[in-house]
Parts: sequence; C-alpha cells; structure tokens
Amino acid sequence: MFLFYVNPILIAAAVIPAIVLLRFVYKEDRLDKESPGLLLSLVIFGILSTFAAIVTEQIGEAILGILLPQSSTAYNVLLYFVVVALSEEGFKYLLLKKRTWYSSEFNCQFDGVVYAVFVALGFALWENISYVLMYGLGTAAVRAVTAVPGHACFGVFMGAFYGLAKRYDNFGDEYRSRRCRRLAVLVPVLLHGAYDFIATYEYDGYAWIFVVFVVLLFAAAYRMIKKLSCDDRFIDGSDYYHYDGPEF
Repeated sequence: MFLFYVNPILIAAAVIPAIVLLRFVYKEDRLDKESPGLLLSLVIFGILSTFAAIVTEQIGEAILGILLPQSSTAYNVLLYFVVVALSEEGFKYLLLKKRTWYSSEFNCQFDGVVYAVFVALGFALWENISYVLMYGLGTAAVRAVTAVPGHACFGVFMGAFYGLAKRYDNFGDEYRSRRCRRLAVLVPVLLHGAYDFIATYEYDGYAWIFVVFVVLLFAAAYRMIKKLSCDDRFIDGSDYYHYDGPEF
C-alpha cells in the first residue's frame, strides 16, 4: 500500500522499463502464447526472489567481511560472483523451476525464455522501485538502460538453457537435461557477477569496459531471442537430434 503515498512519476519511471521488455519478449513467443495468470505469477515469483536474495546477501557479506578485507580483489570477486550473483540468479531459478517445470503450458522450447525473463524482470521491477524511490529520477534513467535490461539478459540466457533442458527431459535424456539446468544457473551467474564487478571497479578505463560489456551482452541476448523465437518448436518428443539451443 505504500506505493499509493509516493510520487507516481517515480513509480512509473521504475516500472515502465520492465513492462516494455516484458511486452517485447511476450510478442516474440510466436507458437503458443502463455496464459496471463501464469505470466503474472512469474512476475510475482520474481519479486519474491528479491526478498530471499536480500537475506542470503546480507549473511554472505557479513561472513566475507570477517574473512577478507573489503578493499581486496578477492573480497570483491567473491561478493559479486558468489554472494550477489549466485544468490539472485539461484533464487530466480529455483522459483522459476518450481512454478513452471511441471506446468502443462510448458510445451514449447521458447517458453523457457519467456518464463525466465518474466521472473528476472519481476526481480528487476521490484529492485528498481526501491532504488528509484531512494535516489530519484536520475537513477531511474540510468537503470532503465543498464540494470533492468541487464536482468532481462540474464533471464534470456537462463531461459535458453532451461527450455533446452525441458526438451531433453521430454525425450528422457536426463543427463543432457541436468547439464542444461546447471548451465541455466551457471551462465547467468557468471554474466551477472562480471556485470557487477566491472560496474563497481574503480580504475581509469573501466567505464569503457563496462559500456562494451553491456553492449555485447545486450546484442547477444537480442540475437538469441530472435533466433530461438524463429526456430521455436513444440516439445513433443520428435526431432531429438535437432539442436536449437544457445549460441555464443
């Protein structure tokens, strides 16, 4: 209810970037559109994952502060790759799988991308609201072109492997399915950790490295969405040897 007592312009600035990206991914789902109820629940699950991540991040940061000096490179690597990235992407994945893995609507490979991006943007939406309310419209503008699409990109990579895992699972190939499920967590964690580490590294020249990294990340995610959407197929047990997974 607190949202009714704050500046609606700030709320709009925080929410609109996520809505734009949600609409884009939804439109790319060409074979069999998902139900509004399922998609809304995924956004809610994404929001819930923020609260779970906050707890583990606070615990992890406290432990790291005891073991390592905060100015050390080792501290920052562990903080961004393990404490932050693993917490956030791990909880996104756990809630994504809990809600969709056995859903009757999960009948196309591209559904994995749609589901993962909706969870990721639920996370980004709530996170963005909190940042914008604290720091204002300037923060909203910066996050609209960095953090929010960044979370969406992590979701694209997660969903690409997740959809492929579901397809292998339907074929009864548990080994490949399990391997893809692991990659559905590992790849977003590495990308998320690299994003945060580069963004916060305080040395000359790293701003340009961050810009290049973000541009390449966005381009790769966009290309992957277009390819997987175009090549989407029903998960029906046929065409086992045709590979339509992530490309790097």
